[in-house]
Amino acid sequence: MKGYTSETIRNVALLGHGGCGKTTFLEAALLTTGVIKKLGKVEDGNTVSDYDKMEIEKGYSINTSIVPIEWKDSKINFIDTPGYFDFIGEVNAALRAAEAAVIMVDAGSGIQVGTEAAWKACERYKTPRFIVINKRDKDEFDFYKTFEELKAKFGSTLVPLSWPLSAEIDEDLKEAIASADDELMEKYFNGDEFTDEEIKKGMVKGISEGNIVPVCSSAFQIGEGVEGLLDLLLTYVPTPLQHGPYQGFNDSNEPVERLCVTDAPMSAFVFKTIVDPFVGKISLMKVVTGKMNSGTEVYNERAGKSEKLGKLFFMRGKEQTELNYAEAGDIVAVAKLQYTTSGDTLCDKSDIIRYLPLDFPAPNYFIAIEAKDKNDEEKIGTGLNRLREEDPSFMIERNSETHQTLLGGQGDIQLNIILAKLKDRFGVEVNIVPQKIAYRETIKGSSDVQGKHKKQSGGAGQYGDVHIRFSPSQQDGLEFSEELFGGSIPRNYVPAVEKGLQECMSKGPLAGCKVVNVKAVLYDGSYHEVDSNEVSFKMAAALAFKKGIVEAKPCLLEPIMHMEIFVPDDNMGDVMGDMNKRRGKILGMEPQANGEQKLLAEAPQAELFDYSLGLRSMTQGRGTFEMTFDRYQEVPKQMAEKIIAEHQAAQDK
Repeated sequence: MKGYTSETIRNVALLGHGGCGKTTFLEAALLTTGVIKKLGKVEDGNTVSDYDKMEIEKGYSINTSIVPIEWKDSKINFIDTPGYFDFIGEVNAALRAAEAAVIMVDAGSGIQVGTEAAWKACERYKTPRFIVINKRDKDEFDFYKTFEELKAKFGSTLVPLSWPLSAEIDEDLKEAIASADDELMEKYFNGDEFTDEEIKKGMVKGISEGNIVPVCSSAFQIGEGVEGLLDLLLTYVPTPLQHGPYQGFNDSNEPVERLCVTDAPMSAFVFKTIVDPFVGKISLMKVVTGKMNSGTEVYNERAGKSEKLGKLFFMRGKEQTELNYAEAGDIVAVAKLQYTTSGDTLCDKSDIIRYLPLDFPAPNYFIAIEAKDKNDEEKIGTGLNRLREEDPSFMIERNSETHQTLLGGQGDIQLNIILAKLKDRFGVEVNIVPQKIAYRETIKGSSDVQGKHKKQSGGAGQYGDVHIRFSPSQQDGLEFSEELFGGSIPRNYVPAVEKGLQECMSKGPLAGCKVVNVKAVLYDGSYHEVDSNEVSFKMAAALAFKKGIVEAKPCLLEPIMHMEIFVPDDNMGDVMGDMNKRRGKILGMEPQANGEQKLLAEAPQAELFDYSLGLRSMTQGRGTFEMTFDRYQEVPKQMAEKIIAEHQAAQDK
């Protein structure tokens, strides 16, 4: 493949629900342009873009892949994205590298969850877009019925399009073109016909500004519509040089902007990392400014390190084609960069910039895992960190209280694939175990107790004696004070008493949980001139704590989460009913501009481990939510008794 100049390059993200035909379109385009001799099929596991072993096994896309198509002395870099919601992070990253998007729609299925997610992503990044209603060879295909459904859902910017365009165009399209330019609007009102050049000018402007979204149809499986779509994209997708300014920060952390131009110091943005078992780490990047040359030294601003570039290459699925340089606007791959990860900026050290980081949704589905073989724990950490290079949208967290390793992501499909890759690539198997809750213990009443530690075993003994009042406190941890009088305990032992109490706060008497909101007043005690020491008073304080907490009406507390849930109107009843079953409360609702409702709610964390899957089921994948910790609240009596009994049984083993 030859090198292309910036004005002959187009970067287009392929979006849409799983199974809508994105991968099939690429196969048809590769066949049309003579790259392959036979159309591959997703179900046969022999397509160019779905080459990962896991993708072949599953029968659907998991990773973003790049497939350049050479067409009429230009190159269109297609960025093929997964269709399932679990991989929305891949879609976000792809749109950062694209100047436009094609949203595929299955003619038989119409608007699906993935269609809506693709549209929302384009709205978020203000990406020019085209809609292709695919599989028009289906018996149930009705272009205008599907078009009207799309228009009702996504708005009046959608315009039906047949290719090639001529001066004899649809009235709605003519009006849309006119609205892009004052001169064209005047000509439209005068009833004058547009020239082909005026049509192109109005279309390019309208599409790039999001005021025109062309909608056309195809049947890629049988080769229909491929050339038309390639022509359409070549004609109307903005070149990289026409992209708006890229936002970033300089080495003084001041906001700066860069336009995509060739006559400037080199800068590039890494939007995807592939961990190849043979080649090692491959960094996919969009060259934003200047020219990237193989064998040169570049600077990684985040890492604060220089990187030596090896050979540059284009990727087409897993196939690699070496080249010496890539111009601004092109997508290129580099292997074995030492410090670089997804989201990093590589630049010339004379003109340092850091482009905005990749944007991933916060994980809202978590599972707890543990090694099947305890000897593999270190390998698990190493393997998961390597997999995070490839998919930074999932997270690994070690809970310091429950001592569990948690994996967080967008859903069970994503996390199951991560665990399958962990086994396949690193030979490590894990068990998914029930998640533990970081409960708390506190007191609702008061107590007045003595703690006396006395030990005599020949030689010097141990003696400490304290009288302490315990009561609830507004402070989060231990609120300690002393009211000693008459030298009952020497002042130098008071810190030992406080330290003894603080150490006990980490493990309460009910279920071994952290203790909070306790006030302790040391008001009396006694000591022995020879046998008393700091250790003795720490032990005495611990005895007082255990006795005092038990006598002060101890109770268990559980974490309560604040939630913002976004759901379609049609699903409000189901979602609200489900929240009640989860011991939750609806606090309010706010209508949203896109027709959804935002529900404000709170619920115990113990009831929410599977909420992501439950909400997806209730809303056919259209519902989303955000969740943050709010406060601790007393556990209902029956549940508390069960938790305490389980803890006691575990202690007795």
